[in-house]
Amino acid sequence: MTILEPASADEVAAILAGAHRDRQRIQIRGAGTKLGWGEPVAAAAVDIVLSTAKLNRVLAHRHGDLTATLQAGATLAAVNGALATHGQWLPLDPPSADRCTIGGLVATNDSGPRRHRYGAPRDLIIGVDIVRADGVAAKAGGIVVKNVAGYDLGRLMTGSFGTLAVIVSATFKLYPLPRASRTVIVDGHDTVAALLGSQLTPTAVEIEAPAPRLLVRFETTDVAAQQQADALVSLAKASGASSAIVGGDEELALWTHHARRPWNGDGAVVKITLLPSAVASTLTWLVDAMRGADYDVVGRAGVGVLLARIGGDVERQTRVLAGLRERLPAPTGSAVLVRGSDELKSRVDPWGPLGDGLGVMRAIKRQFDPQGILNPGRGPGGGE
Repeated sequence: MTILEPASADEVAAILAGAHRDRQRIQIRGAGTKLGWGEPVAAAAVDIVLSTAKLNRVLAHRHGDLTATLQAGATLAAVNGALATHGQWLPLDPPSADRCTIGGLVATNDSGPRRHRYGAPRDLIIGVDIVRADGVAAKAGGIVVKNVAGYDLGRLMTGSFGTLAVIVSATFKLYPLPRASRTVIVDGHDTVAALLGSQLTPTAVEIEAPAPRLLVRFETTDVAAQQQADALVSLAKASGASSAIVGGDEELALWTHHARRPWNGDGAVVKITLLPSAVASTLTWLVDAMRGADYDVVGRAGVGVLLARIGGDVERQTRVLAGLRERLPAPTGSAVLVRGSDELKSRVDPWGPLGDGLGVMRAIKRQFDPQGILNPGRGPGGGE
């Protein structure tokens, strides 16, 4: 197996053209923070590892237009450090935000608590430069308002797990950096409906269990953040819930701990997507299913995305995952195994049932990578 680190789009194209000619299989790697998602790529199944480590620059920051073009290997932390010089940022906060790369974010469509306000990478991307499996470069959206082969390439690449093309760079819309932040901690989950039905505009509405509570964040001007936090305290009090407002270092520590919760401790980690109206009932089911075993749940209450750490032995993990998939059949929901032991992965498909979408995914894969050389086995349905 050969490890290559191209420093330009032309070098990526040359590598892929040669691999296509020789039918060599390629694993695309950024920082490696998502390598445990889905089916692992066996070393024996790969001829070349293509690292994006040297594709790590901010190519253009059009601060007057609130857009930026970023190379795939640049880390989110470095990018936001550079954008901050003009008081702007790319408001994504996935796990491992300090290490994850732009290409990895697009390839997995990963996000965090601020998805409530800003959306996921699919909602923020406006252009993309790729190199196809045959070594041909293509671009779409952004400054060049033209798509290829009738596809919205930017959105098509998000969530593709590198099975369709190598992402060289992506263009995103940006937002001004907020001047202040307040977080309200609300005991219990009963205030969610009232909050979502109010005129308040939080950037994050996070749910936690066990020891159920909400974390609601307001990021705006100092006066507006405090006013909205005070309004939520009153709303919580009206529903019989106690609450507290935190800011500064205490708030930062709170969110740092929250981001790590599902990943601390032993057990499988499952990403659950569902309708927001089903969050409460699913959480109740999970608490009952995990009775007597260690578990942790956090997630986007207003969006319908949960991360659940399922402790216990492999038998329990298998039962809980199967139960979740039975409750949330495609296309109404999903339960994807994003961390699990080899034994668990030998018993269950990490992706779960994909419904009618599997046929569409495979048809697109055949069009973009007919030889199946890119990230073999990585994507949903095995990336076939």
